This record gives sequence, structure tokens and C-alpha cells, in this order.
Amino acid sequence: MRRTCMLAVLLTLAACMRPPAPLQGNYPPLTPTGALEPGTIGERVRWGGEIASTTPRNGETCFEVVSKPLDDRARPETTDQTDGRFLACAAGFYDPQVYEPGRQVTVVGTLEPATPGKVGEAEYSFATVRVDSAYLWPKRPSELGYYYYPYWGWGPYWGWGPWWGWGGGAVFVGRRIGGRWH
Repeated sequence: MRRTCMLAVLLTLAACMRPPAPLQGNYPPLTPTGALEPGTIGERVRWGGEIASTTPRNGETCFEVVSKPLDDRARPETTDQTDGRFLACAAGFYDPQVYEPGRQVTVVGTLEPATPGKVGEAEYSFATVRVDSAYLWPKRPSELGYYYYPYWGWGPYWGWGPWWGWGGGAVFVGRRIGGRWH
């Protein structure tokens, strides 16, 4: 019985480490920067990152994505490391309110010729992917953190005795949203 339970737990954990079904498969270790080299058009890739912008057009939607390394589940890692930006164009309409800037997405598709464009005022050459599958990852929970009330020491109405003694401040447990504590 114990071995059966252990096997069930291990199989469950192994299933959690696999990419979602639309993202599974073997792909070359090609990066968006490497895809700008000659001879890469037509390669199948799996790339991901954070959406910089979403632009619906007639019959398709293109995402400008800041490339991020992918973890074992093919989810973009939360890191400042990037290998540039890429365009991912998918057939159909993807709502820009849902596929909003900052959301994480992983796409699977075929490389097309690079698309010239701009990032701010700078000219940029975007590696372009014709998307077969786009997977929008659920938002990560807000960052929880602690900070301490800074006033520790002797003072009135703290600790020992009727009014004086060693005191401490409150501990605040909050969450960080947009760089501010709430």
C-alpha cells in the first residue's frame, strides 16, 4: 500500500513537470537572436516571454514578446534575462485586454522572415513566428512579503510593568502590487 501511494505521488509530480499538451514536443535550441541568421526560416520553435503589445489585424493577431528563458514546463521564467524580442502572429482574434502587456505567453510555431520595426525610437529586426499554438499562462499570485514596524526600544505603554518596558512594533504582512505594498 505504501509503495502504491509513493508511486502515485511520484507520477503526479512527474505530470506537473511536463509542458501543457499544446506545447509538448522537441524543438531546436534556437533563440530569437539566432533566428535572424540565414537558413532558419521554416524551423519549428517554442518560445515564450512577456507580452509587450498585442495588435489585432484582419484575420490575425500579432504579439510583440520580450523573450525569456523557459522552465521545465515551458513557462517563461521571471527574470531580467532576455534574448531580444520577437513577433508571434496567430490566426484569429486575441483580445488585447486579456493578452495584455506583462502577461506571460508561450508559443509554438514556424519561423518566417524577420519583420522590421521599432522599439521606442530604435530600429529593430523582429524574429517572426507563425503561431500554431499560443498558451497564455495564468497570472502568478501577488508577491507576499513582510516588513517590520521600525520603532523598537523603551517607551510608554510597552511590555513589562504598568506603562514602561521593552517594546516592539507590529509585523505587517502584505502583498506587493506594482511596486507598492498594500
